[in-house]
Amino acid sequence: MALIQNKKAYFNYDIEEKLEAGIELHGFEVKALKGGRGSLDGSYVIVRGNEAYIVNMHIPPYQPGNTPAGYDPYRARKVILHKDEIARLTGIEKEKGLTAVPVSVYNKSGKIKIDIGIGRGKKKYDKRAAIKKRDTEREIGRRLKG
Repeated sequence: MALIQNKKAYFNYDIEEKLEAGIELHGFEVKALKGGRGSLDGSYVIVRGNEAYIVNMHIPPYQPGNTPAGYDPYRARKVILHKDEIARLTGIEKEKGLTAVPVSVYNKSGKIKIDIGIGRGKKKYDKRAAIKKRDTEREIGRRLKG
């Protein structure tokens, strides 16, 4: 079960493949995520110096009064991957049109994991077609139900 999801990821990108990765967090960030607080909107994964980082992921403090001074909820967090997966992400960064976006954050045997989707950005007309398809499916479902 996902703790938080990036609902816009599948709307804005054609996700071609997924990677499962660990993420380096502080203890109070883990508690906030397990409480369902946090957002993946606008976040993405970058590779710098043979290390991968997730940027723009928002995790608010679990208890604002007990949070260390100078805590930044949007700080870049290290993503834990194998060397070959980091090399794959480096190639994706260099390839035009491909982006690595976080799809969901979930709990797996006591560890916080993140699903990274590798996708190509959709054009405006693709998004319109997806909206139209979703609306027609909803209408058909309503008609069959009633």
